[in-house]
Amino acid sequence: MARSTHHSGVPASVFRVPRTSTVDLIAIELRNAIFSGALPVGSAIGEVEISSQLGVSRSPLREATQRLVQEGLLTATPGRGLRVSIIAAEHVPDVYNARAAVEEQAIRLIVRRDDAAAIAALEGPYATLVALSEGTDARAIGDADIAFHQALVDAAGSTRLSHYMRTLAIETRIASFSVPDGYAVRRSVSPTYRLLLDALRARDATSAVAALESQFDDAVARLTGAAHDVETLEPGSDDVPATFEPIETPEP
Repeated sequence: MARSTHHSGVPASVFRVPRTSTVDLIAIELRNAIFSGALPVGSAIGEVEISSQLGVSRSPLREATQRLVQEGLLTATPGRGLRVSIIAAEHVPDVYNARAAVEEQAIRLIVRRDDAAAIAALEGPYATLVALSEGTDARAIGDADIAFHQALVDAAGSTRLSHYMRTLAIETRIASFSVPDGYAVRRSVSPTYRLLLDALRARDATSAVAALESQFDDAVARLTGAAHDVETLEPGSDDVPATFEPIETPEP
């Protein structure tokens, strides 16, 4: 059954910007569609079809797609137009290197700020991940995992780090979709999540970073096919990508 890209599982605040223009709204829809798989990796961007579904002209759509090209989420190929980017196995470590740069700095800032409330607030996204991992909804589990890491970066209080993480979150999903065997998530929650949170509570940035690095090493191994002993879960066959719904363009 088709799903609206508005319900991709990513918190709405991830792609929300103040005083959104038509181009902003289109870019949000495209990012959500890539994240959810409504626009599959490697698929062409059909300007006529998408602009018609969104109820917008092709001009703002083109401007929005150029933003995503700059972000690396779309790829422009001469003679073939625009396609959703593919992140092959050999590029997965680099995605996680970039995430480590952002998330490890976020950890250091969280510890430096000594904000007990911000640290405590991370228990909610963690509890959601744990609860969903007891079920069989692979997409929901994957969304909860990304939401936890976005919350971790947001807790640092850095607008720029949060912005970078939003793009890296979509790149992570693209990498997962690009795996030859298809999208899958880890069946159980890695103990590194609990270790990370406990280290933050102890104001131990070194141990928190070590837990994150261990978690990322495991993720890279799984996505590159180097790990064979990790139980995974795949989406059900009824998990069908959605078409776009018309957007409400802002008044001039």
